[in-house]
Amino acid sequence: MTTELTVLALAGLLQAAQFTAFSVAANRQVGPRVAMGPRDHAPALTGRAGRLQRALNNHFEGLILFTLAVVVVTLGQQASSFTAICAWVYLLARIAYVPAYVLGLVPHRSMIWAIGFAATLFMILAALF
Repeated sequence: MTTELTVLALAGLLQAAQFTAFSVAANRQVGPRVAMGPRDHAPALTGRAGRLQRALNNHFEGLILFTLAVVVVTLGQQASSFTAICAWVYLLARIAYVPAYVLGLVPHRSMIWAIGFAATLFMILAALF
């Protein structure tokens, strides 16, 4: 397995961990009756639960592009030490992004996000050249 695929698998596990953290925080905030209900009129989450939800949604968005980068690099047989480093930078940025978002570290969370986004773009560009 390539490094890029390994990092993609780890990013999937990070997504699962984020989902778990969000679920626990959200259930604590709204209570089990709302959490186990149909959520037709789900309350807006605030505080830590809301931030965990937004960080999770942001990772879903970033993971789509990162997955595309890994697929292009892997299927195009363009894996290199550069794309491997980019993959690790993406993952480390995503790991750092969660506490930065939850703790409201402005502008640090945006800078961390930009690093992960740039690493993903560099992977795609590397596959093209």
